[in-house]
Amino acid sequence: MNETLEVRLLKKMIFIRSFEKAISDEYKNQEMRCPVHLSIGQEAPAAAIGELFKKTDYAVSSHRSHAHYLSLGGSPQAMISELYGKANGCSKGRGGSMHLIDESIGFMGSTAIVGNSIPVGIGLAKAVKLNRSKSIVCIFIGDAAVETGVFYESANFAATSNLPVLFICENNLYSVYTDLHPRQPENRKIYELASSIGLDSSCGDGNNALETYKLFKLAVENLRNGSKPQFVELMTYRTLEHCGPNNDDYLGYRNEDEITNWKDRDPISNLLRNLSEENITLVENYKKNLQTEISNIFKKAQNSNFPPKEDAYVDEYA
Repeated sequence: MNETLEVRLLKKMIFIRSFEKAISDEYKNQEMRCPVHLSIGQEAPAAAIGELFKKTDYAVSSHRSHAHYLSLGGSPQAMISELYGKANGCSKGRGGSMHLIDESIGFMGSTAIVGNSIPVGIGLAKAVKLNRSKSIVCIFIGDAAVETGVFYESANFAATSNLPVLFICENNLYSVYTDLHPRQPENRKIYELASSIGLDSSCGDGNNALETYKLFKLAVENLRNGSKPQFVELMTYRTLEHCGPNNDDYLGYRNEDEITNWKDRDPISNLLRNLSEENITLVENYKKNLQTEISNIFKKAQNSNFPPKEDAYVDEYA
């Protein structure tokens, strides 16, 4: 039996959440010695674009990149080994959570600095166009990235050069502990801003996996047909703290009503409500062995070797 789109999306989101939940649970043991920015609560955009992404496409991301890496085909083993700083990590144990890469599937890297990967993605898109390839480039950003100068320069260059690039803006309303209101002009819509620069822009519910998929499908089809650069803004919400494995509601920067409202819009729960009994059974069967699979991945990472000391400065440059 062929799986429906809904089941495939759910399986991706459930895997991402379960994997990140395991990171959250294990982090207290202090064997992962790098900061982690988890995507729990905002898995739908990653799952949706993963259904449309090809191995001949390219993607770059930022500090909250686990979901993107996993959904686009990155190795879970290589990712978690990277968090443990092991030699079999996707960045050879030297990059940590915020510096994931897998060139074999077109995931060309994530970076800790807000906005830093945007021009890298634009460069990739320029190369794609020069090579007359059918590939597209996905650039994952958050709402704070549009406050950087490099976003404007890159978006302008993408528009004037008609590059095959899809900006995916996961607007989770916060930059660390500061919401949109002190950071951006009142009533300004990010997707409208992108449109004014010359990008073909849209906005949707980033916690509705099917709606998100439809927006991405149209944007990707437009790009593959030679249309102008695309920008999709998705309203979503992280459940845990900005950086770290814990809940930070006690800090008071998010009010209780807001948190409850977004938890009621949880992307996994929302999609599960619309499934047939047969598909619910498929999803439940998938979940049965998932914890064992993830546990084995963590154990292998924990038992893997650290990079040798003599490799400390290999590939370093300044």
